[in-house]
Amino acid sequence: MIKVKVSLRPIVNNINLPTVLKTAILPGESIERLFIATQVGEIFYIGNGDIRTFLDIRSRVIKLGTSEEGVSSSGYDERGLLGLAFHPDFFHNGLFYLHYSVAGTQGPGALSEYFKPNPCDPSTLNLRWINRETKYDHIDTVEEWILQSNGQPQKRRTLLNIRRPFFNHNGVNSLNFSPETRKLVLTTGDGGAGYDPFNLSQDDMEIAGKIIEIDVVKNTFIDNPPVVTRFNELPVPIQETLTVIAKGVRNIPGISFQRFYNQYIKYVGNVGQDLVESIFSFVHYKPMPVTQLIQSSLIRSEPDPEGLINFGWRGWEGAFPTSFITGCSENLALNEKPFAYYDETVKTSVRRLLPLTSYFHNDSRPDKFGGTALTGVQVYMGTGIQNLTGCVVFTDFARKEESRPPVRGVLAYTRLSTDCKLNDFSVIETDYNFESQSAYYVSLGTNMDQTRLYLGVYGSMKVNDFNQGTIFEIVP
Repeated sequence: MIKVKVSLRPIVNNINLPTVLKTAILPGESIERLFIATQVGEIFYIGNGDIRTFLDIRSRVIKLGTSEEGVSSSGYDERGLLGLAFHPDFFHNGLFYLHYSVAGTQGPGALSEYFKPNPCDPSTLNLRWINRETKYDHIDTVEEWILQSNGQPQKRRTLLNIRRPFFNHNGVNSLNFSPETRKLVLTTGDGGAGYDPFNLSQDDMEIAGKIIEIDVVKNTFIDNPPVVTRFNELPVPIQETLTVIAKGVRNIPGISFQRFYNQYIKYVGNVGQDLVESIFSFVHYKPMPVTQLIQSSLIRSEPDPEGLINFGWRGWEGAFPTSFITGCSENLALNEKPFAYYDETVKTSVRRLLPLTSYFHNDSRPDKFGGTALTGVQVYMGTGIQNLTGCVVFTDFARKEESRPPVRGVLAYTRLSTDCKLNDFSVIETDYNFESQSAYYVSLGTNMDQTRLYLGVYGSMKVNDFNQGTIFEIVP
């Protein structure tokens, strides 16, 4: 692939972990503003060269980097303010949407010890999440807010309250509006831990591990929905607002739409387990109403297998059968990779969507890199960065070869493929000198017409190391 070089132009320094980067036009204005949502619960926007606070919900967001007892953990955390989306008519109606982990909802977690499947021990392969009302990690909420005429944001209603089994895999940049359906798209991870212990992502009744459309035009007149984990626990008026696009999700850093003549190509990245990070693309899909899924479940029939997009997790990790890695006792330099869920791999083998491209956690090729975790996928439709027009740009948290400080994230790209083959990718070279500072690439964003790209970088992987973030614009 063609080598691409870019520059990183700093826009804002010394902010907290940036999870969402988007632009919108404020009511009464005529120019797009860059909005930055931070994991701890702040939303800023750039106006006239300076940074201004749009909304501060830190008091509403769970205290990050702590356990149930309130003691500090390792400092790595995947909860917090994870989603921000502006209504397509935000300029006129002032509506926007938030997804965050709720303060005061910390629980003990769904399992008391570290989980790893063992194909030789069937008791580890089909665990069930029981006692959900007491065995959970936290509660996530999706809310509708409005920017009032006096310029002050105010919460209008809660759309969903979701109980999560573990602290991780809650999605990031998890709210986006579909230009096709004008519905709010929520991307939920599989619930966390590793290897999806309860196989939530393939269970049609589980909210976890899905891509869900929410029809925000419909008013359910339910101001405070119950806290649930399954679709059939929701009140019927809420069920009627939901359709499911996809299942088999491990964890997704958002969804990106690319207009292609009179239709849209959808791109999503699925964060990997042990081997590979994957980006998927699809055009046609048949959204499944939640009421229809529930009806199929009641009569114990399989819903239309052609309806849902299936990314294959937990049976598949991208293009590979899901495995776990152990050291070879005879040769410590080698690893063996037993299948974790052979039966599920077989079951989903013909139903799953194949990736557009994948990159690997270990890759010795000189022009590639060892990845850690996919953190952003965006289409670039601008013409300023030569050879990137129409391409899919993505970011990885930290280059594996540089796991010791100073760490560097990775910027890369791939192209749309029409031959149904696994596509290649190429690293995008950058010229910015971070010197001795670590640079984890934590988020990727774009403007409304996808002609600009924004990169969120953090100097630490710990959520309680504050004000170490920088937002860059990616420029020629």
